Parts: sequence; C-alpha cells; structure tokens
Amino acid sequence: MPDLTGGFVALLGLEFGEVSGDKVVIRWRVRPELHQPHGIQHGGVYCAVVETAASVGGSLWLGDKGRVVGVSNQTDFLRAVREGELTAVGTPVHRGRSQQLWQVEITDEAGRLVSRGQVRLQNLTPA
Repeated sequence: MPDLTGGFVALLGLEFGEVSGDKVVIRWRVRPELHQPHGIQHGGVYCAVVETAASVGGSLWLGDKGRVVGVSNQTDFLRAVREGELTAVGTPVHRGRSQQLWQVEITDEAGRLVSRGQVRLQNLTPA
C-alpha cells in the first residue's frame, strides 16, 4: 500500500475514506493556502487529487505484480469553490494488462459536481 500520510498528500491535507482497488474516496478542506490569486480553489489541486485517487486505486488493484505511473491526466473545472469540504471519488473505467483508465468526480458539501477528471495509468510489471 502506498504511503497515504506524508509528502504531497499531507501538504494538501488529503484524508482517505474508502481505499481499494475498486474505489478511492478522498476528502479535504479548501483553505487559503490552496487558492489561486482570485481566491478560489486552484485547479492544480483538483488535478493532483484526481491523479492521487487514480494512482492509489490503480496501485492497489495491480498489487504486487508491479507499480503504476500516470501517463495522462485530463481534469475539467466546473464550479468555483472558495471554502468548505470537497470529496473526490475515483473508480476504474478500464483495467487492462498494460494500462488502466480511472475516472474521478469531485463534489462539494451540497453534492454539486465541481470538477471531474480521468487518468490513464501505465502498469509497470517486471519482464
């Protein structure tokens, strides 16, 4: 299992709920340190959370057969958020021998979709 407590995860303040090879749930609070200059959640945070959810789930699914790395992250920003708690839910769209595709939806406390993204992961397995 990847370290879910330190580094970038800690910097962003991410808290993991359900964590499996089939679903990853992440929550965090929007705070001024994560704002862009206009006082809203920075889009890079959404990209990072989308990548984190996909990578953690993909790693758990692949297990001890290897490791995964992100090769593509396409994240859309749908609604500006200034404060509150956000929840990301990542689920697999496709899991194959060499690649995985994960979708992540991020909602606010009212359940409104604020961002969505998908990450393509490369499965790195020993030859």
